[in-house]
Amino acid sequence: MTSKLTAGARMLSIGTALPDKVVTNHDLEQMVDTDHQWIVDRSGVHERRIGGTTAGLAAEAAQMAIDRSGIDPSTIDLLILATTSPDRQVPATASTVQELLGLSCGAMDLNAACSGFVYALIAAHGFIQMGHNRILVIGAETLSRITDWTDRTTCILFADGAGAAVIEKTDGPGDLHGWHVDSNGALEDALFCDFDGKIEMAGKVIFKNAVLAMENAANRSLEMANLTPNDIDLVVPHQANVRIVEASCKRLGIPYEKTSMVIHRTGNTSSASIPLALEDAWSQGRVKQGDNLLLVGFGAGMTSAAAVMTWDGV
Repeated sequence: MTSKLTAGARMLSIGTALPDKVVTNHDLEQMVDTDHQWIVDRSGVHERRIGGTTAGLAAEAAQMAIDRSGIDPSTIDLLILATTSPDRQVPATASTVQELLGLSCGAMDLNAACSGFVYALIAAHGFIQMGHNRILVIGAETLSRITDWTDRTTCILFADGAGAAVIEKTDGPGDLHGWHVDSNGALEDALFCDFDGKIEMAGKVIFKNAVLAMENAANRSLEMANLTPNDIDLVVPHQANVRIVEASCKRLGIPYEKTSMVIHRTGNTSSASIPLALEDAWSQGRVKQGDNLLLVGFGAGMTSAAAVMTWDGV
């Protein structure tokens, strides 16, 4: 559904974290029946990072975002951790992250799979409408723990990482101009992981429906923002597969050159992938004050989400 915002907030800063261990496609050639070029042609992945805990990576990315924002951490009212790979079933990994950061605030996990960071970003704006002033939004995953490293169709894709952003109440309309969230539970069996199981995926079903879901979410959020694809300066998509992103951009009429892509070195990090790609664009100077950004993704469920925002961070 979609809804108009009545109070403003802005993204102050962004931070990221990746494990030290690099697993290349050539490493995978020694583990399963695959090869580097086959992986690149089908996904765009060259290497991925593996290791750490979801809480540890989340705290590292969040600390970077807090440091860059210049805020007093004691002023944070809420921590929202988007993850599909929590460290424990109970309690919420967000509570562990809160303790690692030394914060005194509310904390909760949010699971919308790979759409999670955008879901959490939109939720943060909603909490600010209800009275909060500063919210820490994090997307963090350790998908390597639930990946079957003998399955050549999935082990080439998934990886670990985290990204975080500080969201602050502001005067005026804020930086979020349009958004859309959706889910199609009829497709839940296309990508799933049972308790104590490993990720299972129907690749062809995911590809077809992901392109349509991203297109719909993007168009609905653009409509709310009263903008067109031509008004977008940068697309920050979920880093699932280069071919999915290329097909989605083509259907939207946005040049692929306007996307921020990091999948070649990070793999698919689920809820962490959009903030990882956003921080990469920001650090390279591709994001400037006043730029219109389209954050858009899809995930297991099948969830989808998009947000149109103007960059106003530091």
